[in-house]
Amino acid sequence: VQLQASGGGLVQTGGSLRLSCAASGRTLSTYHMGWFRQGPGKEREFVAGIRRSRGITFYADSVKGRFTISRDNAENTVYLQMDSLKPEDTAVYHCAANTYSSDGYYRAVSQYSYWGQGTLVTVSS
Repeated sequence: VQLQASGGGLVQTGGSLRLSCAASGRTLSTYHMGWFRQGPGKEREFVAGIRRSRGITFYADSVKGRFTISRDNAENTVYLQMDSLKPEDTAVYHCAANTYSSDGYYRAVSQYSYWGQGTLVTVSS
């Protein structure tokens, strides 16, 4: 599966952005999906995940209550709605696909096999 992330940009503190992750090659409904981010000088970190079945979502504590992950299987796209953005949210955001057959709360980079190229989000203070 090929993943294409888009929707990043420059936004002021408190603003909103919606990121999209479009898939080609295979249907996204067969994967657990995640969003990760990598800030300047930092390691890539988990942001949000959504399970393949029942659309169960889970988040990093740093974004809980502000970000929402969702999926539209008909559009073969996963979204990340980001509200109340803070300067510390500045990063390159990547979407990723997990091929594990069982359900779980997959938060590790190593648990995801396919990655999009990333989209830059910059939050100004």
